[in-house]
Amino acid sequence: MSDREGAVYDSRRPNQPAYQHTRPTTERAWVKWTLIGIAFAFMALIVLLPLVIVFVEALKKGLDTYLRSFNDRQSLAAIQLTLLVAAISVPLNLVFGVMAAWCVAKYEFWGKSFLTTLIDLPFSVSPVVSGLVYVLLFGAQGWFGPFLRANNIEIIFAVPGIVLATVFVTFPFIARELIPLMQDQGNTDEEAAISLGATGWQTFWRVTLPNIRWGLLYGVLLCNARAMGEFGAVSVVSGHIRGKTTTMPLDIEILYNEYNFTAAFAIASLLAALALLTLLFKTILELRFGADLAGRRH
Repeated sequence: MSDREGAVYDSRRPNQPAYQHTRPTTERAWVKWTLIGIAFAFMALIVLLPLVIVFVEALKKGLDTYLRSFNDRQSLAAIQLTLLVAAISVPLNLVFGVMAAWCVAKYEFWGKSFLTTLIDLPFSVSPVVSGLVYVLLFGAQGWFGPFLRANNIEIIFAVPGIVLATVFVTFPFIARELIPLMQDQGNTDEEAAISLGATGWQTFWRVTLPNIRWGLLYGVLLCNARAMGEFGAVSVVSGHIRGKTTTMPLDIEILYNEYNFTAAFAIASLLAALALLTLLFKTILELRFGADLAGRRH
């Protein structure tokens, strides 16, 4: 016999407690540990082992050789360009992401589902395709090519094109992190602030932003990690001009194709270290502010 709470009573065992709660899973211990072992083995093989190999190969010829790899002028330019593109695209996506999340979570309007679909579009479109779209729009033979040439404006094969491509592929990360958080919080706090005489900006800075701050930071970290590691879209719009339009992922490809494996793995290790640093901050946020990030207020 069982009740709605999942408790079970066996009339054939009169000495048992009146009710016993069943476990969520009834597999034997060996099944559980086998599944856990398979999961860890798979992650170690697919994720951890390649990461370890990157650092091993980078340091294979010694620390001095590893450090000298960063003295190359073209590699330094690639590192600087990667940081510059991330420094431009992440704040842009922060602003656009907050605006998009605010519209979706706070308002009801015609076309809301379409806007949500557009936010998810970069997840489903290949980065290479998005890069080709920008070439068709802003390239020399593109729709706006004659106008850009006439005004001496460079977008494709220049930094602006790389920024545009990066903004496109990283746009959903902040918006998608904030939309469920704002929807779960509702409009009660904002309505209370407005009823007390607060303006729209005061309500946003003093009520909405503090409520979403950890989710916003979480989205910024993910956006930054993707911005620094983007390859496909940037590869199409950059033109691979060494020392001018090559980011760290593109520089790694060039060095590897030139059989300069030590330098390639050195740059790759720096990119991996930046990703690990992002992961560390992400883990800290999840541990300390997991309830907020999940969309639940303490």
